[in-house]
Amino acid sequence: MGPLRRIQEILDKFMYEDTLEYTMRPYARNSLGRGFIFQQDNDPKYRSKHIQNWFSHRHVTLLDWPSQSPDLNIIEGVWAELERRLEGRNARNAGEKFSQLEEEWKKIPLSFIQIFLTLCHVGAKLLLMPRGLGLPPSINM
Repeated sequence: MGPLRRIQEILDKFMYEDTLEYTMRPYARNSLGRGFIFQQDNDPKYRSKHIQNWFSHRHVTLLDWPSQSPDLNIIEGVWAELERRLEGRNARNAGEKFSQLEEEWKKIPLSFIQIFLTLCHVGAKLLLMPRGLGLPPSINM
């Protein structure tokens, strides 16, 4: 997985652009090559014209993402796993908490991510099925 970046300011479109340029992009180019597809949710700052232009000028392909679909977002499962791993661990300050998060982030195996990719893929297919063939309302993905 890519590196975590600690955001200490309010995350606006300019801070997001900075994160994309100096954290995501170098990691992606070095580890994934030029043909990667980037996933983000539909937060207004991520969907701003400013950010869309950033992706366009750098030829980064974006995955179309349905709104209000956190159950299909891999990062939600990763955050839940991080919370589970840090349960009961106290931190004296925000810096120590970030160090704990970063330590556990690096320990998450690729197999864990692959499981979530598979679950999200299956969930997306079920959502795209004709009406009446999707998941029953009692099942929460």
